[in-house]
Amino acid sequence: MAGRVTHFEVPADDQDRARNFYSSAFGWDITSMPEVDYNMVVTTPTDEQGIPSEPGAINGGIFGRYGELKGPIITIDVDDIDAALEKIGSLGGSTVEPKAPVMDMGFYAYFRDSEGNLMGLWENPPSGG
Repeated sequence: MAGRVTHFEVPADDQDRARNFYSSAFGWDITSMPEVDYNMVVTTPTDEQGIPSEPGAINGGIFGRYGELKGPIITIDVDDIDAALEKIGSLGGSTVEPKAPVMDMGFYAYFRDSEGNLMGLWENPPSGG
């Protein structure tokens, strides 16, 4: 369903320290993915595909802080990132990082809204592809 919040991200100067902090403080299950310099964060029970099984619940990630990605990011699901970025631009927002693949899992992009907040977009891969 397009438009729903599906993910969060927390940038970190020291990913090991951040993993330890969030795991210890909240019991989050955090899996390091060194091949993509990222950590998958599970905050709630999931089904066999890794999708949260509780309505409204989301999981997230931790990554190394870089460039403009300096604070927590809320990620919104869209059907077409390119179309969403075009609409965002027409409404006073701007693209920070254009659409890029995440292995074979889907695509992401980052944008600034009309108030200067950094946000993320997620697009699932095409069905059957």
